[in-house]
Amino acid sequence: MQRRFIDYLIISLKGIAMGAADVVPGVSGGTIAFISGIYEELLESIDGFNFNAIKTWKTKGFKTAWNSINGNFLLALFSGIAISIISLAKLIKWLLTNEAILLWSFFFGLVLASIIYIGNQIKTWDYKAILALIISAILSYFITLAEPFASPDSNLYLFLSGFIAIIAMILPGVSGAFILLTLGVYQTALDTINNLITGITTLDFDLFKAAFVKFSMIALGALLGIKAFSKLLNWMFKHHKNMTLAILTGFMIGSLNKIWPWKKVLTWRVNSHNEKVPFLEKSISPFSFEGDNLLLFSIGLMAIGFLLIIVLEKLGSKKQ
Repeated sequence: MQRRFIDYLIISLKGIAMGAADVVPGVSGGTIAFISGIYEELLESIDGFNFNAIKTWKTKGFKTAWNSINGNFLLALFSGIAISIISLAKLIKWLLTNEAILLWSFFFGLVLASIIYIGNQIKTWDYKAILALIISAILSYFITLAEPFASPDSNLYLFLSGFIAIIAMILPGVSGAFILLTLGVYQTALDTINNLITGITTLDFDLFKAAFVKFSMIALGALLGIKAFSKLLNWMFKHHKNMTLAILTGFMIGSLNKIWPWKKVLTWRVNSHNEKVPFLEKSISPFSFEGDNLLLFSIGLMAIGFLLIIVLEKLGSKKQ
């Protein structure tokens, strides 16, 4: 496909929209790709990025290999995604620190609507689908209660989190940020991006080095994950779509506990910056929350988040 500069600029803008979606738990970059009409090309381009491309590079040169993996498309798209993530990371970190209840309320509304969006795609509610939904919901709920097997600052844990979270780039409806959140790595990922930028702008080599190592672990996990998941998930969707959607729906239902806005801290941990941060929390009633529960504002933001996903779903239906 012959594309002009303006075409790649539009692809980058779609990447910016995908990046914004991937930073927010509940909104899927895959959904944005689907709505904007680049979902199938993205999957095909990812699938073409393999060892055969390296062989082509050796035998026929870089240009031929670059064209074989649709390199211009991937470069334009992922440049947009990177710009968006870098731009939004600092804002969301500030909101998490200063307006946590309101931010989690908005996220809660997003995820609640995403559950309905995925659930509506289940064509047959047989006993297998219902059982899969219940089991995955229970399992997911207990995962949100469990203590992580390693610190969110651990390189191994960051690698595994990136490996799992990249699923959001493949499946419309599943948010990578939401998976990072469930795994307890969301805050660490935001801090890593912000520290990477700060290290560059202030020429703080130590800060940049530490952030770069963490970022590399997440990125490496994501790169391996996207190759490992793409074929498997495409196969599951083609042969066991109902079961796959039921499992995803159950997973998100159980994980709502993780993003409930009102929490009580049970245990604390000290992060890599020697700061005391929450480690284990439990969900509580807004009426049991110590301080201003911001209930009316929270309900309003839940509604806004919910309606945003409904609008995206309608746009996706028209596109389909």
